[in-house]
Amino acid sequence: MDGTRNGNQGQSVSWRVEGMDCASCVAKVEKAVTRLPGVTDVAVNLMAERLTVRLEPGATDAADVERSLAGLGYTARPLPENDIAPATADYTHDEGHHHSGHGDDEHDHAGHDPGHGGAFGHSHADHEDPADAMKSWYATGKARLVWLLGALVLGAYALSLVLPARLTYPLFLAATLVALVPFGRRAFALARAGTPFSIETLMVTAAVGASVIGAAEEAAVVVLLFALGELLENVAAGRARAGIKALATLMPRTALRVRPDSSTEEIPSDRLSIGDLVLIRPGDRVPCDGTIEEGQSALDESPVTGESVPVSRGPGEAVVAGSINADGALRVRVTRAATDNTIARIIRMVEEATASRAPTQRFIERFSNWWTPGAMIVSLLVILVPPFLLGWDWWTSVYRGLAVLLIACPCALVISVPAAMASGLSAGARRGLLIKGGAALEEIGAAKTVAFDKTGTLTEGRPRITDILPAQGVAEADVLTLAAGAEQGSSHPLARAVLAEAEVRGIAAPQVSDQAAVPGKAVTATVNGRKVSVGSPRHAAEVGAGLGQLSEAVARLEGEGKTAVVVVADGAPAGVLALRDEPRGDAAAGVAALARLGIRSVMLTGDNARTGAAIAKDLGLDVKAELLPDDKLREIGSLRSAGSVVMVGDGINDAPALAAASVGVAMGGGTDVALETADAAVLKDRVSGVAELVGLSRSTMANVKANVALAVGLKAVFLVTTLIGVTGLWPAIMADTGATVLVTLNALRLLAWKPAA
Repeated sequence: MDGTRNGNQGQSVSWRVEGMDCASCVAKVEKAVTRLPGVTDVAVNLMAERLTVRLEPGATDAADVERSLAGLGYTARPLPENDIAPATADYTHDEGHHHSGHGDDEHDHAGHDPGHGGAFGHSHADHEDPADAMKSWYATGKARLVWLLGALVLGAYALSLVLPARLTYPLFLAATLVALVPFGRRAFALARAGTPFSIETLMVTAAVGASVIGAAEEAAVVVLLFALGELLENVAAGRARAGIKALATLMPRTALRVRPDSSTEEIPSDRLSIGDLVLIRPGDRVPCDGTIEEGQSALDESPVTGESVPVSRGPGEAVVAGSINADGALRVRVTRAATDNTIARIIRMVEEATASRAPTQRFIERFSNWWTPGAMIVSLLVILVPPFLLGWDWWTSVYRGLAVLLIACPCALVISVPAAMASGLSAGARRGLLIKGGAALEEIGAAKTVAFDKTGTLTEGRPRITDILPAQGVAEADVLTLAAGAEQGSSHPLARAVLAEAEVRGIAAPQVSDQAAVPGKAVTATVNGRKVSVGSPRHAAEVGAGLGQLSEAVARLEGEGKTAVVVVADGAPAGVLALRDEPRGDAAAGVAALARLGIRSVMLTGDNARTGAAIAKDLGLDVKAELLPDDKLREIGSLRSAGSVVMVGDGINDAPALAAASVGVAMGGGTDVALETADAAVLKDRVSGVAELVGLSRSTMANVKANVALAVGLKAVFLVTTLIGVTGLWPAIMADTGATVLVTLNALRLLAWKPAA
């Protein structure tokens, strides 16, 4: 079948699971599937609505998994193996026309990692068929159940005003039974699947108990409020999906592909292939990642990167999917398939990030695993002990014990963290701030220090040669020729500056052989028969090439914030090249913004101390200079001893330092490396984005704390009022469903988060 991959370790099979809309759903699906024989490597992604398992041959087949999920009310549809972004597919189209980056079915709700939900959470009885996803909230299966129960309960109350209680009591009982059929069936299925302490079990037990002791009126109100709470949660979940849907709608549905005869044809953008030529007219959204072959225009990349100022792009330069072409027609060569363009990868990244749990979330989940069975014990004690110690009658003790049972459900507490995390991650992605999970999101806000790489991070990364100082008896052109020869083929920013200057001066490429690099120090080569090295003054001294009179010039250049590079030929200095890489326009403001947040900034650079100090002084931060790659790692380790450290680099040559820091942040304008190496990425390529990341993290964690306080506080209040007899069953269930809806709505406020001015 589709989605299987044969091998010695069994088959890997994936499904799209419809009906999951909260963290508890993920836990239930994971636990039910894990209990099946021969099922391993279970992974559930709520945002992607995706279940992936490995099936051992001869034990459980795919149909068994689908039947198990169907018993819990979830519909599982097999996915083909190459369907890498199921949540972004447009399922309203015919098969084979999946639109990566589109769709209306995304579940941008609380992220949750498989296997960590415990046996608790929201009921999802009567999970609607997939068509419900396209309906208004008031026409879904959950809404129909609420309307039916509401009519029964209100009808019973209306009749109770004119009929004796013995005639209206059966009506309340009927309303209770109507709800208990789907909820009871679900509770039984969950218990068989390994989740005995679900909210369904608690609610059914309380409603049956209330009916038995003659409180059918309250039992009916309890099940009505429970169903209403579910409906409200469903509506809130739909609102939460707006974050991902906003990203998905950045992709245009169609593209103008240029035929070999230069005419154009309109095709779905997801059918573009690598190598296709696309015409992008003024005002069009860019339908692909690609390279401009013809045309010049300003591109508004703010929908993708959050950078508000349009950027000028011309032939040979890259464009990203989702940006808007402002004023000129462009012909763009596609470099990425639709399933792997920038928008699709951002969406996939956010989906995966919401499945990554923060430390706070892990603690809440562990706590909740003990909470529910513990609460059932407390409820039993409330029923059994007070009649003997406090003189309560049995009706009162059973009634209050059942109310405690309803208060015990930890839905609101469990959803409080992932709902806020999902909203925070989505809000960041919409503003060019990509974070790869809740753990990184939580850690960024706790940072004490931010360590910056210099080249390409605090500076533009485009150094240019400002001075050429030849040694006595050597021509400027010869110095540049030797340096350009040694630097041929290198992609280092300094090498590009040397080669660019040689091209401007019309210097022909010399004969080169034996090219090599001394990491962090120099490049070496044989140029026109001479052994040449291009490196730092320190390296020149190490190889015995004394600078003599040039040493004073080197000191002066470095004091001006320039980088001095010594060209050594056959063991003697041929001259010095001075290069300067200008700081980014917002670098000083970005460092100042971090200082206002109480965070220390430090620059880590392999450049010389004088150059480093000059740039650091201009930007207002500390500096550690002349660092080799290993030295950077030691500095990160030293900084971590004083607290959490965020390392910001260009994601290319800083990978070890990014990995060593508490959180690695890449600045790379949407490049592969920026999206894939670090824990977070600032797509707008601005230093101020780092302070925005910190602000987003702190706003998210403040939201989490407010949610936890709200969830626990409401339960504590109603627990006390229940035990002293002020409130009864229906306020107890309202406390739970109400708190769940409140924390979800509070989390949704993060979707409107904006960086501080």
